[in-house]
This record gives sequence, structure tokens and C-alpha cells, in this order.
Amino acid sequence: MKPDSAARDFPVVCVGGSAGGLDAYIRLLRHLPADMGVAIVIVNHLRTVATLLHEILPKYTSMPVELITEGLLIQPNHVFIIPEQRDLHVLDGDFRLEPISKPRGWPDVITVFLRSLTEHWDGKLIAVIVSGYDGDGAKALCGIKEVGGVTIAQKLETAAQPDMPESAIASGCVDFVLSPEEIAGAIVRIARAEA
Repeated sequence: MKPDSAARDFPVVCVGGSAGGLDAYIRLLRHLPADMGVAIVIVNHLRTVATLLHEILPKYTSMPVELITEGLLIQPNHVFIIPEQRDLHVLDGDFRLEPISKPRGWPDVITVFLRSLTEHWDGKLIAVIVSGYDGDGAKALCGIKEVGGVTIAQKLETAAQPDMPESAIASGCVDFVLSPEEIAGAIVRIARAEA
């Protein structure tokens, strides 16, 4: 049975990253309470190797950490991990997986997911760009702001690979530039304001 739309109006936090992202994910999750009523979706670039984030990250949070499968229901107080070789979309409160649309060159899986959220999610959106190469996600940040969302980039000196947050900042559509620990604090404040 599908939840009604009232059950789909909680905030979704998309945390996009790549090289060096693991450090940022751990530092962020360590500082997030498990009951703040948001869904955390980690969109990490992996083209060829299987992700291990759903095995690593439960050590750093008491929220359930799940590898996303087709049709999985988006729920608050959960951490969701994109599988490798997939584009991620959202529709009717569920995750939808498609074959990766850009199999060569730098992936744009973060941009694809953020754009899907702006079109198909009723709740507050928070886009976070952390350590990684290239500029995935940057092209979708202005769209997040246009629908009333909040955009955050990792402070460059705290990122192992600053390219991705630097591209985000260069978009001109970033609200906050923060360390992973400060990002956690901002998410908590936004979630409490929405409650």
C-alpha cells in the first residue's frame, strides 16, 4: 500500500561525492541524530567496483543504512546508498534505478538525482556536495534553490579532493560552505524548522 502524499513531505538530503567522499560521509553521519525526520541519500560515483558504503557506514550512525534497490520506499531516519552503474530517480515516493546514462567520462549521477528530486519530491530538499573530482551536481544546484531547497558545499580546505565542492560554489547557487561537522548542524537546524 502506498503512503499518501502527506507521508512524502519530509526533507530529503542528497549528499553527493566522489574521491575523498568517504571521510566526509563519516564525519557527517557521526554528527547527525538518528531521529531528525530526514532521509539521507548518498550519491557517490562508482562506475566499475561495487559500493561498500552500506557495509562501512553503519559503524558511524544508528540509522539503518540501505543499498538502494528498484522501488525501495524513501523513508525518514534512514541512510540510502546509490548502487554502482546506476542513475537514481524518485517517483511516487520510491527510488527508481536506470542504467547509468553517462558510462564514459565523469558521471553525472548527482545532477540526475537532484533534478529528479526537484520534479518529483514534495518535501524540503537539501543538496550537499562534498569531496570529489570534476563538477557533478553543480548544474542542478540552482534548480534546488528555485524550488525552495537549501544548497551546501563542503569547505574546500576540509575536502580531500576540492574539485566537486569548488564547482558547486562556482555555480553561484550555494547557500552555505561548511565543514562536514557544520553541515550536520545545518541539516539538524533545517529539519527542526520543518518539523
